[in-house]
Formats: sequence, C-alpha cells, structure tokens
Amino acid sequence: MKKSIVIVAALSAVFAFTGCSKSKVVINSAADLAGKKVGVQAGTTGEAWVQDNVANVQVVSFKSGMDAALDLKNRAIDAVVLDELPAKAIVERNQDLKIIRDSEFTNNKEAYAIAVKKGNAELLASINNTIQGMKESGEYEALVNAFMPADGKISVPAAEGNSGSKVVKLGTNAAFPPFEYVEGKNIVGFDISMGQKIAKNAGMKLEVVDMAFDSLIPALQSGTIDFIAAGMSVNEERKKNVDFSDTYFESEQVIIVRK
Repeated sequence: MKKSIVIVAALSAVFAFTGCSKSKVVINSAADLAGKKVGVQAGTTGEAWVQDNVANVQVVSFKSGMDAALDLKNRAIDAVVLDELPAKAIVERNQDLKIIRDSEFTNNKEAYAIAVKKGNAELLASINNTIQGMKESGEYEALVNAFMPADGKISVPAAEGNSGSKVVKLGTNAAFPPFEYVEGKNIVGFDISMGQKIAKNAGMKLEVVDMAFDSLIPALQSGTIDFIAAGMSVNEERKKNVDFSDTYFESEQVIIVRK
C-alpha cells in the first residue's frame, strides 16, 4: 500500500512540473519580462539592459541571438531581447516567433559606431573621413538599400578591392545580420562592406577576424585586431575602454517571443 502511494505521489509531482513548464507565458511589453527567464547575446547592451532594468529576471546569455531563439522555440526560456534588425532576420526564418516593440526601447535608440583602441587617433580620423565621404557621395545610402531593402531581398555588393601591403584587422561577430553574417564561405554584411571601404581609403588590405562579441574589446585592447565593426552600440562603459567613431546607424532593442 505504501509503495502505491509513493508511486502516485511521484507521478503527480511529475505531471505538476510538466504542466508548469508548459504553461502559457504572456509577454506584451518590457514590463512583462519581470520574473521571466530571458535570453540575451553575451556582452551586448541588451544583456546590460535586462540585468539593470528587469526585476526578478533570470538572464541566460548566449553566443548569438539565433542560439537564444532556438532555446526560446524549445521553451527553455520565455523571451529574447535583441537588436531590431538581427531580431527581424531571426523571425523571418522562424514563423513560430514574433517581435514585441516597446516605447522604452523606441524612445531610447542606440547609436552604432566603429571602435578603435584608445588613443589611435590616426585610424579613427581615417574611419570618420570614410563614413562622412560615404554619406556625402551616396555610397552609404546605397549600402543601406543593399542590406536593408524594403522588400527584404538583400543584395550583397561586390567586395572592394584592397591591394595595400599593410593589413588592417577588422574584428566582428558574424552572427548579427544584416551587419555581419556568414554567406557560403564568406563573412559579409553592412559593417564588412564599410570595413572594406575604410581599408581601401587607408591604402591597406582588410582582414576580417570573427570572434565572440564579448571578446571584441579585449582583442582590440591587446592588439589582436585594429578596429571593431560589429553593430556595436556606444555607451559610457564602453567609452572607458575604446574610442568610437561618428555614429553610422541607429537601432533599438526589441523582444522576441513565441506566437
């Protein structure tokens, strides 16, 4: 008799736990993230925002937004906080997910800029000149239209020729479309095309170095790379460790949830 009672109790506990894990999670705003299990990309401003602004949250950090989205699909987490355009790319490929926008993010857009090692004024000036020149010539607008077209059909521009004898190393995290991602055997994206233009204008040959996002600033400080182009948002904490170029794009955070 005691054995039967124990078995029934154990089964009840299993069913109760299973029911709890599959209970519907409703998230319609940033405020609804409180008390939830939220996925983020390690080292990003999204990760910092969730840690600093969401009460009783369980933050789960991933190497990429797609890794976080896979755990969301598998119900291991309740939501993902990520930059807008990479989030849109993920949702386009996963019809069971959707994006939630919040005025908290819309009213506090983030500025993307290119980072160089503290004190590298020569490279920084060259990068700023390239950004300004691209905007004045129409090349910047053409790049936006190529990687962020209204119809969603990206057209990767031909790579800029780089024939300089000196190599300049661009550090990035190729899991952040349309700014940097892998297509076939190549790393392409808005930032990569801009990096090619920067190298060409400086008379140098570009080498793209792919690594985890949270490894980029340490790699820059150690001299492993020369500049970072990775959809990196400017904030006060990062400004303590790197020098930023002029802003070249503005974005906002969004929330990815299951439909």
